[in-house]
Amino acid sequence: MEPAEHFRAYLKRRGLSFTSTRSAILRGIVASRGHFDADGLHDLLKRKGETLSSATIYRTLPLFVQSGIIKETLRARGRARYEPAWGRDHHDHLECISCGRIIEFKDDELEALQDKVCRRHGFLPVEHRLGIRGYCAACRRTKR
Repeated sequence: MEPAEHFRAYLKRRGLSFTSTRSAILRGIVASRGHFDADGLHDLLKRKGETLSSATIYRTLPLFVQSGIIKETLRARGRARYEPAWGRDHHDHLECISCGRIIEFKDDELEALQDKVCRRHGFLPVEHRLGIRGYCAACRRTKR
Protein backbone atom coordinates (compact mmCIF):
# COMPACT_ATOMS: atom_id res chain seq x y z
CA MET A 1 0.00 0.00 0.00
CA GLU A 2 1.31 3.43 -0.95
CA PRO A 3 1.44 6.34 1.55
CA ALA A 4 -1.58 8.07 -0.03
CA GLU A 5 -3.69 4.91 0.20
CA HIS A 6 -2.56 4.31 3.77
CA PHE A 7 -3.35 7.92 4.73
CA ARG A 8 -6.77 7.78 3.05
CA ALA A 9 -7.61 4.59 4.96
CA TYR A 10 -6.39 6.14 8.22
CA LEU A 11 -8.56 9.24 7.69
CA LYS A 12 -11.58 7.13 6.74
CA ARG A 13 -11.28 5.07 9.96
CA ARG A 14 -11.33 8.35 11.91
CA GLY A 15 -14.28 9.74 9.95
CA LEU A 16 -12.15 12.39 8.24
CA SER A 17 -11.85 13.37 4.59
CA PHE A 18 -8.83 13.27 2.31
CA THR A 19 -9.04 16.94 1.33
CA SER A 20 -7.08 18.79 -1.33
CA THR A 21 -5.16 20.51 1.49
CA ARG A 22 -4.14 17.18 3.02
CA SER A 23 -3.24 15.88 -0.42
CA ALA A 24 -1.00 18.91 -1.07
CA ILE A 25 0.74 18.47 2.29
CA LEU A 26 1.30 14.78 1.54
CA ARG A 27 2.85 15.67 -1.83
CA GLY A 28 5.14 18.11 -0.02
CA ILE A 29 6.16 15.47 2.51
CA VAL A 30 6.98 13.02 -0.26
CA ALA A 31 8.89 15.73 -2.18
CA SER A 32 10.91 16.70 0.90
CA ARG A 33 12.79 13.34 0.82
CA GLY A 34 14.38 13.95 4.19
CA HIS A 35 14.15 15.90 7.40
CA PHE A 36 11.91 18.95 7.46
CA ASP A 37 10.06 21.27 9.80
CA ALA A 38 6.64 22.84 9.30
CA ASP A 39 8.08 26.14 8.06
CA GLY A 40 10.37 24.39 5.58
CA LEU A 41 7.42 22.33 4.32
CA HIS A 42 5.39 25.53 3.97
CA ASP A 43 8.19 27.13 1.92
CA LEU A 44 8.45 24.05 -0.30
CA LEU A 45 4.71 24.01 -0.95
CA LYS A 46 4.68 27.74 -1.63
CA ARG A 47 7.45 27.30 -4.25
CA LYS A 48 5.27 24.61 -5.85
CA GLY A 49 2.38 27.09 -6.14
CA GLU A 50 0.30 25.93 -3.16
CA THR A 51 -1.46 28.62 -1.12
CA LEU A 52 -1.65 26.91 2.26
CA SER A 53 -1.04 28.86 5.44
CA SER A 54 1.69 27.72 7.78
CA ALA A 55 -1.00 27.44 10.51
CA THR A 56 -2.81 24.85 8.37
CA ILE A 57 0.39 22.87 8.03
CA TYR A 58 1.10 23.03 11.77
CA ARG A 59 -2.46 21.83 12.50
CA THR A 60 -2.32 19.03 9.92
CA LEU A 61 1.11 17.49 10.63
CA PRO A 62 -0.12 15.62 13.74
CA LEU A 63 -2.49 13.62 11.51
CA PHE A 64 0.47 12.49 9.43
CA VAL A 65 2.40 11.54 12.58
CA GLN A 66 -0.54 9.61 14.04
CA SER A 67 -1.06 7.77 10.75
CA GLY A 68 2.59 6.68 10.60
CA ILE A 69 3.39 8.57 7.39
CA ILE A 70 5.95 10.76 9.17
CA LYS A 71 7.58 10.79 12.57
CA GLU A 72 8.93 13.53 14.74
CA THR A 73 12.67 13.01 14.97
CA LEU A 74 14.22 15.95 16.79
CA ARG A 75 13.33 19.21 18.42
CA ALA A 76 15.85 21.79 17.34
CA ARG A 77 15.77 25.48 18.12
CA GLY A 78 12.29 25.11 19.57
CA ARG A 79 10.82 23.46 16.49
CA ALA A 80 9.79 19.91 15.78
CA ARG A 81 11.58 18.26 12.88
CA TYR A 82 10.05 15.40 10.96
CA GLU A 83 11.02 12.79 8.41
CA PRO A 84 9.07 10.37 6.25
CA ALA A 85 8.57 7.13 8.18
CA TRP A 86 6.81 5.18 5.49
CA GLY A 87 8.90 2.22 4.37
CA ARG A 88 12.01 3.26 6.32
CA ASP A 89 13.92 1.23 8.88
CA HIS A 90 14.52 2.56 12.37
CA HIS A 91 17.57 4.76 12.80
CA ASP A 92 18.85 7.47 15.13
CA HIS A 93 20.24 10.95 14.57
CA LEU A 94 23.21 13.19 15.19
CA GLU A 95 22.43 16.89 14.73
CA CYS A 96 25.01 19.63 14.34
CA ILE A 97 23.94 22.65 16.38
CA SER A 98 26.14 24.89 14.25
CA CYS A 99 25.14 24.10 10.66
CA GLY A 100 21.97 22.04 11.27
CA ARG A 101 23.28 18.97 9.42
CA ILE A 102 21.57 15.73 10.43
CA ILE A 103 23.47 12.47 10.26
CA GLU A 104 21.39 9.30 10.36
CA PHE A 105 22.92 6.20 11.88
CA LYS A 106 22.00 2.71 13.00
CA ASP A 107 24.05 0.85 15.56
CA ASP A 108 23.14 -2.75 16.34
CA GLU A 109 25.14 -2.71 19.59
CA LEU A 110 23.23 0.34 20.81
CA GLU A 111 19.91 -1.28 19.88
CA ALA A 112 20.92 -4.46 21.75
CA LEU A 113 21.88 -2.41 24.81
CA GLN A 114 18.50 -0.66 24.79
CA ASP A 115 16.75 -4.03 24.56
CA LYS A 116 18.87 -5.33 27.46
CA VAL A 117 17.97 -2.31 29.64
CA CYS A 118 14.28 -2.76 28.87
CA ARG A 119 14.39 -6.47 29.73
CA ARG A 120 16.24 -5.73 32.98
CA HIS A 121 13.45 -3.39 34.03
CA GLY A 122 10.58 -5.52 32.72
CA PHE A 123 9.76 -2.74 30.27
CA LEU A 124 8.02 -3.33 26.94
CA PRO A 125 9.34 -0.74 24.46
CA VAL A 126 7.02 0.57 21.78
CA GLU A 127 9.25 3.23 20.24
CA HIS A 128 12.30 5.27 21.00
CA ARG A 129 14.05 8.29 19.55
CA LEU A 130 17.71 9.00 20.02
CA GLY A 131 19.07 12.34 18.95
CA ILE A 132 22.51 13.52 19.90
CA ARG A 133 23.22 17.22 19.45
CA GLY A 134 26.75 18.51 19.02
CA TYR A 135 29.18 19.68 16.35
CA CYS A 136 29.88 17.86 13.09
CA ALA A 137 33.42 17.28 11.88
CA ALA A 138 33.24 20.07 9.29
CA CYS A 139 32.07 22.68 11.83
CA ARG A 140 34.68 21.54 14.33
CA ARG A 141 37.41 21.96 11.67
CA THR A 142 36.30 25.49 10.76
CA LYS A 143 36.13 26.61 14.41
CA ARG A 144 39.80 25.68 15.08
